[in-house]
Amino acid sequence: MRWRPSRQEGIRVGIVVSRKVGNAVVRNRVRRRLREALRELVARAGAAADTGLPATAGADLLILTRPEAADADYARLRASLERALTRSGFL
Repeated sequence: MRWRPSRQEGIRVGIVVSRKVGNAVVRNRVRRRLREALRELVARAGAAADTGLPATAGADLLILTRPEAADADYARLRASLERALTRSGFL
C-alpha cells in the first residue's frame, strides 16, 4: 500500500489486482471486498480528519494485492488493509 497527500479534496483510491491473483471473477471479488473494507475503515476513522491531513487536503491511495488475497475472506482482507493503513500512517 502506498499513499501521498494530494492537493485535491477527498481521497482517491486505486486498487491493483493482477492476473496472478486469479481469473476475472476472483480479481473482481477481491476488489469489491477491499473497496467495502476501505469504506468501512475510512468512515470509522472519520474520513480525512483523523489521517493527519488538513481538513481541506486529500490523499491518493494505492492498494496493491498479492496472490494470497484470492483465498482470503472479507474479515482477513479487512484486517490486512487496516494493518497496512495503520503502518503507513494513513489511519
